[in-house]
Amino acid sequence: MATIEEAIQQPAFKSATHRAQVNILYTAAWINQQTGQALKPFGLSLQQFNILRILRGRAGKPATVKLLTERMLDKMSNASRLVDKLKEKGLVERQECAADRRRVDILITAAGLELIEAASEAVESTKTFAFRHLSEEEASILSNLLDKLRG
Repeated sequence: MATIEEAIQQPAFKSATHRAQVNILYTAAWINQQTGQALKPFGLSLQQFNILRILRGRAGKPATVKLLTERMLDKMSNASRLVDKLKEKGLVERQECAADRRRVDILITAAGLELIEAASEAVESTKTFAFRHLSEEEASILSNLLDKLRG
């Protein structure tokens, strides 16, 4: 198992916090790369996967683009464009809201539900691989420390 110094070929950092920051960024990119590879056979990006997971979690209740944007992990994503791509693939549908015609509701389709189930299984095995060196207790400690970091 390579240290962050070995992984990026940098012999030293200015401080422990600088090392931690670089390590978090590097590790997040590594996890995203692993997850992206798992999603490739399904034709999904990480952001599209995230939208489908949000919609699946709504259990048939529609979502707006605004709600999707608020709940997405990657706040820099263009949720409207992502929804359009998912619609082209037949994984979501847009419906005009009967109560407010300016509002557009987004729902996951049966094909979207089927795909997100299979893709989620692939991502789950990636997670198992990525976290194989941590016990459940260590993963919990790590998660709590990351929560603390964000304040």
